Amino acid sequence: MAESAGPLRDGIEWRTSERPVDYGAAVAFMEERVAAIRAGEARELVWLLEHPSLYTAGTSAVEAELIEPLRLPVYKSGRGGRYTYHGPGQRVLYVMLDLARRGNDIRCYVHSLEEWMIETLARFGVKGERREGRVGIWVEREGGREEKIAAIGVRVRRWVSYHGVALNVAPDLDHYGGIVPCGIAEHGVTSLRALGVEASMAEVDRALFETFGAAFALSPVCP
Repeated sequence: MAESAGPLRDGIEWRTSERPVDYGAAVAFMEERVAAIRAGEARELVWLLEHPSLYTAGTSAVEAELIEPLRLPVYKSGRGGRYTYHGPGQRVLYVMLDLARRGNDIRCYVHSLEEWMIETLARFGVKGERREGRVGIWVEREGGREEKIAAIGVRVRRWVSYHGVALNVAPDLDHYGGIVPCGIAEHGVTSLRALGVEASMAEVDRALFETFGAAFALSPVCP
C-alpha cells in the first residue's frame, strides 16, 4: 500500500505511495497503525499519498452540501469536518502521532498542522494564513478574495492522531463544484498551480519533510 519507505525524522517514519491509494484501504491501514502505535508495536508515521478522485464526508457533513452526489464516489469518514474532495494532484498527508508525548492537546496539534502548511507554502513564495473560525489554510487573492489551499480534518483515538491534511498542488479544481467544500460557500479553493507555482510533487514532499521538525517539536508553543 505505502510503496516506498523514506527516512526517519525525529524517530517518525515517513512513507510515500507512488500510485493513488483506495480510500477505504487507506483508512483500514491507518486504524491498524494507530492501534499498533498505542500498543508500542510501531513507530509514529507520516504517510504521503494521493487518492483517486472522490468526495469524503466528515462527521459534521450536511447532506445538502453534496451538490452532485453522482459525480464522484462518496465515502463516509471518521475525521472531523464536512465534505471535501481528494484526487490526483493533491498531496494528502496522513499523520499518525502519539499526542500523549505532545501534551495531550488536540488544539495545539491542529495549530502545528497549520504551521506546517504555512511554512511549506512559504518555500514556494506563497503566503498561507489562518482564519478565525475557519479550519485550514487560506490565501488572499486579488481584491481581497480568500481561497483555501489546504484542508485539515483529524481524528484522535486513545491520543494517537490520524487522517490529517490535504494540500492542493495541482488537482482538478472543477471537482470542488460538486460539493460545498468544508461547508463554506462564500469562499473558493485554489492550488499552487492556480497561483502560478509549477511545483512537482517531489519538490512539495521535500519541503514538507524539511519544515516538519519545527512545526512538530515535542514541546510545541501554541498561542
